[in-house]
Amino acid sequence: MSPLPQIKDTWQEQRLTTVRIIACSVMMLLLISLVITRLAQLQVSGYEYYSAQSQGNRIRVRPVPPPRGLIYDRNGAVLAENLPAWHLEITAEQIDDLDDTLQRLAAAGLLETEAVETTAELVRSRRRFDAVAIRRQLSDEEVARFAVLQPYFPGVEIRAGLARNYPNGNTAAHALGYMGAMNVDDKERLDPAAYAGTSYIGKIAIERSYEMELHGQPGHNDTLVNAHGRVIQVLQSERSVPGQDLVLTLDLPSQQAAELALAGKRGAAVALDPNNGEVLVFASSPPFDPNSFTGGISTTEYRALQMDHDQPLFNRALRGRYPPGSTIKPILGLAAMHKGTTPHNHKMFCRGYYSLPGKTHRYRDWKPEGHGMVDMEQAIAQSCDTYFYELAVDLGIDEIEQTFRMFGLGERTGIDIGGESPGLVPGKAWKKANFRNKGDQVWFPGETVITGIGQGYLLSTPLQLAEATAVVAARGERYQPMLVKAVRDPVTGTSVMREPLPKAPLEGISDANWQLTIDAMREVVSGTRGTARALNAGAKFPIAGKSGTAQVFSVGQDEEYDEEEIAERMRDHALFVAFAPVDDPQIAVAVIVENGGSGSGVAAPVARVIIDTYLSGVATQEPEKPAAEPVMEAARLQ
Repeated sequence: MSPLPQIKDTWQEQRLTTVRIIACSVMMLLLISLVITRLAQLQVSGYEYYSAQSQGNRIRVRPVPPPRGLIYDRNGAVLAENLPAWHLEITAEQIDDLDDTLQRLAAAGLLETEAVETTAELVRSRRRFDAVAIRRQLSDEEVARFAVLQPYFPGVEIRAGLARNYPNGNTAAHALGYMGAMNVDDKERLDPAAYAGTSYIGKIAIERSYEMELHGQPGHNDTLVNAHGRVIQVLQSERSVPGQDLVLTLDLPSQQAAELALAGKRGAAVALDPNNGEVLVFASSPPFDPNSFTGGISTTEYRALQMDHDQPLFNRALRGRYPPGSTIKPILGLAAMHKGTTPHNHKMFCRGYYSLPGKTHRYRDWKPEGHGMVDMEQAIAQSCDTYFYELAVDLGIDEIEQTFRMFGLGERTGIDIGGESPGLVPGKAWKKANFRNKGDQVWFPGETVITGIGQGYLLSTPLQLAEATAVVAARGERYQPMLVKAVRDPVTGTSVMREPLPKAPLEGISDANWQLTIDAMREVVSGTRGTARALNAGAKFPIAGKSGTAQVFSVGQDEEYDEEEIAERMRDHALFVAFAPVDDPQIAVAVIVENGGSGSGVAAPVARVIIDTYLSGVATQEPEKPAAEPVMEAARLQ
């Protein structure tokens, strides 16, 4: 009988088990070694790095925007301040769908539908963890509405902050400017670190030109947040540095008087101190309310301002270009006396028109029957066009162009806000460069004739006319106009005064010629036949001035100008320039009223109000002394 086969090999099984145990043990040792090595790497060699990473996951650095610097007038009256307000802010990092969130905010009435696209662009241009203000100055009703809806808007919060406020409403709006939401272009030109947490910046005028001084330096808060991004604790903070305050050269009472006198009119008024170039009044009418921009003006409101036929956003004082009319006659008379082409005692008989030698075309005087026999002083006082037609031809366009440029016409004054128009002083070279047709490139004698009364191609801004008038008042001394008188540190209280910026003076003109020009301008107001003699009634201070009208359209050779039959916007512009007191000038003024007609009847009373208001105040106030510290500080909220 054969042996049974062996069913179980115990030794083999023990050997296999042993091999498996050894393999598992080796694997376990390797895995344990890897874990120990990784733990050592995380907790020993990489401790500082991973500790910082861990802290970063729960610590947020929130920028604290600085309080914006305040703006005062020359006497310490507040022109721009900061008031507490509720802002709607959004943090992209905490939002899954930015576009959807903005659309739902618009549906809830908390954001304009037209602003959704630009708001999304702005938010995406900032760092994802930055809180961006998308609405400012929410009303109590809007705050209450969002409080109910807040659970449906993660990443959107209402926070307390400061908002710009202009306590005098639309007063000096074109000088101050306004605040607006920072756009992508603004972000590219500004330092992102300096503007961390800031969503609104100055857009025009002082607010824009002095943005760096007004802005300040941001601080920050290091906060501990939970997994949902909510603040648990403020770990540490660094205070922001408030922006510097500005003390302007503007005189608030005079500014308000000018704007009140211009109310209901389209025009501008500028007043300068001829002794240093300080801008005392800077008014453009109609004005706009800068407060409407602070909280974020609606698209509908902004479009209405843009489409307004009266153009309230247009800065007429800085950018309006108008024919100066007869206001330039004293300057041309001074040049003719200085050059010797027309002596001061030269007389001519004015019969109411002028014709070039050998020509029959008549250039008419504003007074159809003429002024009779007049000399230089009488021609300026009575604004005799015929006299200045002849004077201009004798002087020649080259000398006229040079003279106007000496007085600052045809070039920017250099005032410390942007957007200024250079105006236009025509001449032979200018015409050749700007007219294509060969025949039109020639400068014709008739063009010299009408330039002599401030018409034709000649254009100037109210600011340039004020500067030219100030040069006459100061007998050739020239200063660059400036709006900012001092920069004040709100922390230390120290002020840095800005020094006047002299320009090259007009030299070589005799005292006698200056005096005759000034006396002639005084006769305009105080003379028995002066064109603005009505202005002298009850005047507290002796005034020298010159009225003017500027044609909006040409009247035919045989036609009469009838104001009553002409559409209002086609009537002549009214102009008036003046300075006072005559013997010690403290203020030089230029006023233009669009389509006002009579310079002496419409523009001159505006100048009189400005002069009376300013000089009455100067007599009782201490110059260059800001208001007491408590008054200035009352407008600052930090």
